[in-house]
Amino acid sequence: MSTVKPKVAFICVHNSCRSQIAEALGKHFASDVFESYSAGTESKPQINQDAVRLLKELYNIDMEKSQQVKLLTDIPPVDVVIKMGCNVVCPYLPSKHEEDWGLDDPTGKSDEEFKVIIATIEEKIKELASDLRILFDYVPAKM
Repeated sequence: MSTVKPKVAFICVHNSCRSQIAEALGKHFASDVFESYSAGTESKPQINQDAVRLLKELYNIDMEKSQQVKLLTDIPPVDVVIKMGCNVVCPYLPSKHEEDWGLDDPTGKSDEEFKVIIATIEEKIKELASDLRILFDYVPAKM
């Protein structure tokens, strides 16, 4: 059994929307199981403002205070890579385990469509936490 938390990277091309949401929800729902990072191969000047607004509204998470847009080279080596669904060639990052969640980019869409993607990411984060406990034989330290 390991007491070292696996590091998970949520990646997409721009690191401005889905991967940022996943990093925030990973920290919110699964910080006892894994460390969350997000990154991309290109950077945008800021996190998608609809994502920022909706995560504040839904979870009281202020992504602008706890996160910034990052490139793949800005994060530490990771154990797990989650590709958000790039619709092009997704960035490559070495890891022990990789998944592609194939999520549509909600950028420019309605709040309702954004909320569907956010809810899907929340569900997948919770499933991932459960899977990683088994995959990495990880036992969170007792507080």
